[in-house]
Amino acid sequence: MSRFNNIHLGLSHEEALRILTLPEAELDAASDYYMAASHLINFPGETSEAALIALLKKPSDEQSTRLAQRKAVEVLGHLKAEQAIPVIGDCLNSDDIYLVENSAWALQQLNCRDQALHQRLIALLQDETQNRRVVIQSLAGLGVKEAAASIRPLIEDPQPGVRGAARAAMAQLIDERDHLEAIEDHLVLPNQMDRQAAIQDLIDAHSLELLPSVLKAPVSPAFRSRALKALWPEGAKECMGLSLTTAIDALLQDEPEDLVLVHRYDQAPEQAFLLQEFFGTDFSRCYLALQTLKGQSATTLWPLIQQRWEEEAHNDYGAHYFFIHLFRELVDWPEAALSVIENWLLDAADTLRPQFMKSKPAAILTLATVLPKRCHEELGRWSDPEQTPFWESRYAAIMAMEQLGLQPIHRSDPNPFVTARIESFND
Repeated sequence: MSRFNNIHLGLSHEEALRILTLPEAELDAASDYYMAASHLINFPGETSEAALIALLKKPSDEQSTRLAQRKAVEVLGHLKAEQAIPVIGDCLNSDDIYLVENSAWALQQLNCRDQALHQRLIALLQDETQNRRVVIQSLAGLGVKEAAASIRPLIEDPQPGVRGAARAAMAQLIDERDHLEAIEDHLVLPNQMDRQAAIQDLIDAHSLELLPSVLKAPVSPAFRSRALKALWPEGAKECMGLSLTTAIDALLQDEPEDLVLVHRYDQAPEQAFLLQEFFGTDFSRCYLALQTLKGQSATTLWPLIQQRWEEEAHNDYGAHYFFIHLFRELVDWPEAALSVIENWLLDAADTLRPQFMKSKPAAILTLATVLPKRCHEELGRWSDPEQTPFWESRYAAIMAMEQLGLQPIHRSDPNPFVTARIESFND
């Protein structure tokens, strides 16, 4: 269950169920149905499933109800509520395209074996108003081989997300893999969502052969890491010309030079502009800004860095990550700045905020470079599985030990990737 699910801490199971029985006119707020439906993900079981199914059967044109029904379908999928398949199947006939999209996704999660619903999903491929990417993914995930003929024309669809999913589906359904190489071009498309979708397509198609290209895609390292974990053969130390530990090291170091960046500058922008780029949503632009700032003197940048961190970056998970990398890449830090940065890095390395997880290993590696003695003092607990459950942080701690000329404290780790990194000390 996702760490983001339980966001209504004051809401009990009983109260969520009660809210869903109320007439629309008696709700305290228009979002109450949605809130209650969302919260039931924390209470698996027949009672929650029955309440969500009843909500789906509720006839209403009110937007608040329609939004809640979309969420109810999603929650039923997460809860693996197979008894909900018929009513979710009925939702495929809705005029609400978002409800249809969620229903297609949920039927895959529920491993729907209903042939009539498979045919309904296939028919949806002819409707350009629908999210055909999700429909394709559902059919492929369900292994509906008879859908291949309807999916094949979509491998040339104008939308990258649709044609990528179609190409992946052909590989999944009938082992037709000659279309997969074209998805490699999607990894450097201008739109970041298209790049992220391409990575998911290659994961779905089990395209191990294109993993080296995925690892160079200019997207959040979380997407590249997901692909590595999904595609890497269990127990292998080398694959497709890649070393496992070298690949993970590169993921955690996350140097812009190791990626194929989509964007370029005609001339170097001002430093204020470059720092502002860290707050953008396109990681290719963020990496380009980081690359441009690398090696510059921290003395001139520090006042602006401190201002932007304290105003926004400390609470913006994207900028937070790139600022931490920047601390490692600049030179000539003023002494006063280092004491402040030390506190920021220690806080980042130990943060429990879910969206800031990728900053944790980055902070450890930055501390090893900028303040190695201080880092040394913390490596014992950062490499301890009981004190540091996040495996990427333990892995970064092992990298830091090697950087500082230390030996690993533990001989093995519950995570095979961390164990592989420990063993690499003897290679």
